[in-house]
Amino acid sequence: MSGEEPKGVRQEQFLDVVSRDEAEARFRKHLKFAPLGEETVALAECRGRVLARDVAARVDVPGFDRSNVDGFAVRAEDVEGARPDAPRRLALVPQLLTPGVRPSNEAPPGAATPIATGGMIPRGADAVVMIETTDPAGDGAVDVRQAVAPGAAISSTGSDIGAGETVLRRGVVLGSREVALLAAIGESTVAVFRKPRVAILSTGDELVAPGSPICPGQVFDSNGPMLAAAVEELGCLAVPFGIVGDDFQRMSETIGAALAAADVVLLSGGTSKGAGDVAYHAVERFADPGVVVHGVALKPGKPLCLAVTQGKPVVILPGFPTSATFTFHEFVAPALRAFAGLAPLRRATLRARLPVKLKSEYGRTTYTLVRLAESSGGALVAYPMGKGSGAVTEFSLADGFFATPAGVEAIPAGAEVSVTLIGQALEPADLMVIGSHCVGLDVLIGRLARDGLTAKVLSVGSTAGLAAAKRGECDIAGVHLMDPATGVYNRPFLDDTLRFAQGYARLQGVVCRPDDSRFAFGSAVEVVAAVAADPQCLMVNRNAGSGTRILIDRLLGGARPAGYSYQVKSHNAVAAAVAHQRADWGVAIETVAKLYGLRFLPLQPEHYDFVIPAQRFARAPVQRFLALLDDPEVRRALADLGFPRHAEA
Repeated sequence: MSGEEPKGVRQEQFLDVVSRDEAEARFRKHLKFAPLGEETVALAECRGRVLARDVAARVDVPGFDRSNVDGFAVRAEDVEGARPDAPRRLALVPQLLTPGVRPSNEAPPGAATPIATGGMIPRGADAVVMIETTDPAGDGAVDVRQAVAPGAAISSTGSDIGAGETVLRRGVVLGSREVALLAAIGESTVAVFRKPRVAILSTGDELVAPGSPICPGQVFDSNGPMLAAAVEELGCLAVPFGIVGDDFQRMSETIGAALAAADVVLLSGGTSKGAGDVAYHAVERFADPGVVVHGVALKPGKPLCLAVTQGKPVVILPGFPTSATFTFHEFVAPALRAFAGLAPLRRATLRARLPVKLKSEYGRTTYTLVRLAESSGGALVAYPMGKGSGAVTEFSLADGFFATPAGVEAIPAGAEVSVTLIGQALEPADLMVIGSHCVGLDVLIGRLARDGLTAKVLSVGSTAGLAAAKRGECDIAGVHLMDPATGVYNRPFLDDTLRFAQGYARLQGVVCRPDDSRFAFGSAVEVVAAVAADPQCLMVNRNAGSGTRILIDRLLGGARPAGYSYQVKSHNAVAAAVAHQRADWGVAIETVAKLYGLRFLPLQPEHYDFVIPAQRFARAPVQRFLALLDDPEVRRALADLGFPRHAEA
């Protein structure tokens, strides 16, 4: 680390871990939750902006009595009693009133003035008869076959908007409908709230900008682009300051420049007081009041730092993507909405059942992100995401979250929880798929998307997928469960509540690095028997309940090789652990081994099939999915990936 470094930077603890509510109260105490000012913009540039003042019409809309149809302007009394068998004959006024044409004469009694939709009603006329209810009578006359009441087919002056009427209220977000309304009353400029300028800094020597070359130990910066998009969604202007490395002097200078250029400064990463975390130390020098919160009793989000200087928020979000996203929406977004003139966000909540036992961290309010499924009875089921605060996909795929109080250590399976939706409403999918993930399944879901069908996929493993199908919580479950007693896949686990659909074959095997000589002899079974006894040869295991874990345990017998407790949740994660030398071997499918450039020692083919709750089998999206399984083009695409159709057991 270079630059002038503060003393005591190594491995300190948080200043004062406080509750979520206390953190919010301290932050709000030193900020004015109000718009930052207003400006006038042209009508053509106001879409998406927040209206700063009530708008009252200075004109009537319409500004004159106008016709709603093509026909003839008449005096209603002149066509009273008109019927098809007893029409009323009226003389034609020799002027066609099209839009924009002012009547040259008053409409006389017993006369009809030709008029187009939008034309100005002449003085004396009080109704319009549609042209469809008239017949030409020759000699400059027309026969009217239907009586009309006074005011028929006429929009009177100011009937839509009256002069002086308030048409839009302060705080509304201007969209196409509001723009049309402003144009209709003749407004060419609009007073809107000034967009808050939000400086965004990503911190850490390990960060690399997307699109740049990356080395082992480095990660692409996802927080910076995410925060820029998030503040733009809130009606603010993102001011990117890029990536700042772990250099105290440069960090301090960049934060100073950001404060000069923006109303809010957002950093991510470097919020702890550990070795190498300089962001906090660059902020703690402020004393007006400076840091008001450093550490919140939340999970995710404990290492949050909230500061205020020059009346401006300076926030250091945790570096992990899910933690950064969650704390942004919990603490920063409400302030940005207020600065932009937006009303506080009202989040909808739903009751849902937790299908599995969930442990929590005692002493911290724990927020669990979930995806929602609907059971056969219509009740909602909340599946925890479970990827952790370092996962980029955690927040983006979640439907909502629920809170576990600080004093609760676990929530039992079957308990009801209150889920706060992340969006304004729960978007139902055409197809709910729960079970084991596979890239072949991605192909099928992609084909469904071409047909305009949406699918929600929860990758929870084969065992949990099978259980979800038996409870009627999904449309389809992808499974590859081998019965240890018979070696038969999937069918032994079915009951009368489920229907079976043949999927495809996948080749399971041992994966290792191509240059590892310890795996350069014999079959997969022989190699595993040898390396399992080597304490220096680390394996990467699969999670309990997965189909691959059943195969692994059968392969190992009672052996427990070094690394057995290191468990991951996907074939890709196994391959990545081996490729990056976190482990030396594991069991995965051949397709993934090729993707990561690993040596593959085949063990056995397995069947990846689909089970469907019988009560959902007839649903149209399910039938479309099943049709894809028999589609020759889809089968070729699967075979090209190494997933041929398997022979029925």
